Amino acid sequence: GLGDVRNIGSGNIGATNVLRTGNKKLAAATLLLDMLKGTVAALLGAMAGPVFAMLAGFGAFIGHLYPIWLNFKGGKGVATYLGVLLGLAWQGALVFAVIWIAMAAVFRYSSLSALVATAIVPVALYVLGHEQLAILFSVMSIIVIVKHRANITRLLAGTESKIGSK
Repeated sequence: GLGDVRNIGSGNIGATNVLRTGNKKLAAATLLLDMLKGTVAALLGAMAGPVFAMLAGFGAFIGHLYPIWLNFKGGKGVATYLGVLLGLAWQGALVFAVIWIAMAAVFRYSSLSALVATAIVPVALYVLGHEQLAILFSVMSIIVIVKHRANITRLLAGTESKIGSK
């Protein structure tokens, strides 16, 4: 009832921008469904083997970033990234969540929290013995960071919106 989320805040379709509408339930649903998109794809792919799990998860991630039905203008992929991570290596998802929550609690920037978490996840996966996943998530992390170019500029300029502000 608040109009097209692409015309509010950052114009992004992700949970952080949906939260800017003031509708916490809708933001939570967006976060959950974007995560499930990645998790379900990875788990379905896993039925055909680990390589298919990674390909399906990556496909869901790219599909979220560049959806055909939105003229290839999707989200920044953080929730879907986390969902794929949950489907492929729950320990990596736990690392992501702990880092994101800690960064958000201290600095109150969703974008900064996501950037730091996605930068650390590939290293954590490698340390945990998931070398192939570390490579996949390195690529996905680079994409997430590139998608956050405008956020990085605003963070450096001190103009990025904090969690809870509209």
